[in-house]
Amino acid sequence: MNNLTQQWNKCLEIIKDNLPIEQYNAWFAPIVAVKYQNDSLTLNAPSYFFVERIEDKYLHLLSATLKRVFGPNVKLEYSYDIAGKKVVNKPDEPSYKLGNPIVTPKPTVNINNPFVGNELEPIDSQLNLHYTFENYCDSDSNKLAVSIGRAVAAHPDNSPFNPMFIFGATGVGKTHLMQAIGIKIKENNPNARVLYLTARVFESQYTTSVRQNKVNDFINFYMSIDVLLLDDIQEFAGKSATQNTFFHIFNHLHNHHRQLIMTSDCRPSDMDGMEPRLMSRFKSGMTVELEKPDYKLRREVLERKAAQDGLELPEEVIDYIATNVTDSVRELEGIVISLLAHATMLNQEISVDLARNVVTNSVRINKRQLTFEIIAETIASHYNLDTDLIYSKSRKREINDARQLLMYFAKREINLSSTNIGMRLARNHATVLHACKQIEERMSVEKNFQHEIEVLENELKMAINS
Repeated sequence: MNNLTQQWNKCLEIIKDNLPIEQYNAWFAPIVAVKYQNDSLTLNAPSYFFVERIEDKYLHLLSATLKRVFGPNVKLEYSYDIAGKKVVNKPDEPSYKLGNPIVTPKPTVNINNPFVGNELEPIDSQLNLHYTFENYCDSDSNKLAVSIGRAVAAHPDNSPFNPMFIFGATGVGKTHLMQAIGIKIKENNPNARVLYLTARVFESQYTTSVRQNKVNDFINFYMSIDVLLLDDIQEFAGKSATQNTFFHIFNHLHNHHRQLIMTSDCRPSDMDGMEPRLMSRFKSGMTVELEKPDYKLRREVLERKAAQDGLELPEEVIDYIATNVTDSVRELEGIVISLLAHATMLNQEISVDLARNVVTNSVRINKRQLTFEIIAETIASHYNLDTDLIYSKSRKREINDARQLLMYFAKREINLSSTNIGMRLARNHATVLHACKQIEERMSVEKNFQHEIEVLENELKMAINS
């Protein structure tokens, strides 16, 4: 064992004594000291992501350890492999003395495949084959988004619309359009590594990889994707570790001309709880809105869905539904399914009266609008509290719990921003994000609390229908 290896092993022992074993195994065990000359130590890390993570979380510990073993004048450089090629600090670039922020040069290697020489296993794209362009109804309300989607599908490796960021309200067709692009790309190139998933699934996979010390495997897999379709990216809000990992994956895919398509229920500039550097990436490509369906689109959706289900809808029925159900394509499709059930199971004639009953039961045209104040009053009533106490500065357990529930439901049910909610309760947006996270965590582990949430949901429905 040479002297450098012995010295680095001493450093590892010190670091191991100061960190939980899981963190040590994940971030320091894979690092190797490769060179020490003129007070300059070069460490080899598995990737640039590793380097940035260490500098962000463990720089103080690493700095103190290296000075203790190698002396106070030690300087640090990194090398790391990218696509089978080793990237090292260039000779004409300065080394970085410990105690100052370490800035590691980003790789300049430009290759198309980050896994050159490795045979990649096929993947299941997770695409719903029903969500094709042929099954997608378009009109003036979504014409731009569909046109851009078709352009991306035709040339995903050289698209000027990368990333493509699609936003719009629930049920307007974001998922369908995104998957239609993926399906068309697979039709044109069956070998393309296309993957669709939701942000919540991505976050769950990342959490599992951290727990199993397989973060590098997780990152390497996503860096092998040719077209990444990520749905509901607003779910990343407040999850800084997941955002940081996705930032590196995003950069790699984008730099290697891999197509990224994301959806959200709001435009990037309205997203709360996102890292500024990630937000800037979202805004760097094509942002396009899917608007609520116009009358022409609503009629076409009804006609196409009815034809697919073998249901004949009279013109006056189509007109009534298209006039009164205006927010969501998904709601329109649900209305047709309900009419089909009445016609086939109850042998009822499809008429405007039947359509009126179905629409009233499904979307409640005249329902009272849910507001922040109604949510606050409902929660206060449920817990036998004075509503004013929820708005107060009281930190009593039962009042604080009610306040957190108010924040959670206000964000989930009426889509208020964290900043808006915080202003109403004299709190900041970080407090709101923390409260929502706390509620979600309790729901995942406390069955009684999950039942409590369901009861409150029913009470909110009753409040707006009373």
